[in-house]
Amino acid sequence: MLLYVTLGSNDISRAQVFYDAVLPVLGYRRQRSSDEEIGYAADGDTRCRFWVVVPYDRRTATIGNGSMVALHAESRAAVDAFHAAALAHGGMDEGRPGLRSFHANFYAAYVRDPDGNKLSAVCERPE
Repeated sequence: MLLYVTLGSNDISRAQVFYDAVLPVLGYRRQRSSDEEIGYAADGDTRCRFWVVVPYDRRTATIGNGSMVALHAESRAAVDAFHAAALAHGGMDEGRPGLRSFHANFYAAYVRDPDGNKLSAVCERPE
């Protein structure tokens, strides 16, 4: 359904340090980078699906109230690793890893990146 997602950043270098540490635990790697954007894709994907960018209009990047990007995790251990990597690299905790009430196997963690963008990693596999 989605072709790609972009999040704004006011410091691409800081964002790159954060995302280079956090996204590989979910199987995503940086494929593109410049002074204005960094793009991540799963191994074997032909397109970056997750972008962190300096806003096109050059205004300050801001967060959306109610906005969040949920990323697929293959295992609960990957959710745990995502949360730990995020906190170790300047992220803020928005919900420790654990089961949520959405359904019996909805295991998720929630963080904010250094710019304040909200992210989650979710595993829906029973374990």
